[in-house]
Amino acid sequence: MALLTVKDLTLGYDSHVIVEKLNFSVNAGDYLCIVGENGSGKTTLLRTLLHLINPISGEILMGDDLKKNEIGYLPQQTVIQKDFPASVREIVLSGCTGRMGLRPFYNAKEKQLAAESMERMSITPLANRCYRELSGGQQQRVLLARALCATGKLLILDEPVSGLDPYVTSEMYELIAELNRDGITIIMISHDITAAVKYASHILHIGETVFFGTKDEYLNSDTGKWKDYVR
Repeated sequence: MALLTVKDLTLGYDSHVIVEKLNFSVNAGDYLCIVGENGSGKTTLLRTLLHLINPISGEILMGDDLKKNEIGYLPQQTVIQKDFPASVREIVLSGCTGRMGLRPFYNAKEKQLAAESMERMSITPLANRCYRELSGGQQQRVLLARALCATGKLLILDEPVSGLDPYVTSEMYELIAELNRDGITIIMISHDITAAVKYASHILHIGETVFFGTKDEYLNSDTGKWKDYVR
């Protein structure tokens, strides 16, 4: 069974429909990039997959024993979030909150998981630094480490390279690709078509037209309008 299956999903707010009748599935190990025009509903889709908002209609089925609290999420950062006055270790540890149940304190296993996530993202030397003092690229590594504390299965990323310079952007894409090679399924919104078709196994394009398929199918489709520039 697929990790996630979306059936006839219609998204929007109140009575305003943004996307209608979406159908796609994500299997373990996939790297799905969601692309499309601004305002096409990409972030609304992610928030719906995370059960943060309800769809107008349709359903989302989870398989492989995936639970709602086992999805790691890296949202787009706001200015306020970038100025958050907490240490790197505190922020990474907060990714374990879904594992704690009613316990008021982190246990040794969760602290070890946070340490391993920081090591994986090469931010262990920053553990005691204040988050708001870090560069944009360092902050994204911290948030990715936090997301890893929530999951060993699925990461959902909303424009994880937004605002980063080209060198740091390349580093971040490689980090995400490495996580995927290690067995973590990736669902990522991207405005960067070139990066999407370089790293993704599958593409979901939403907008005036909707397409879901493999990267090669996308490049050979009429929907893949940038295909001549990214081969």
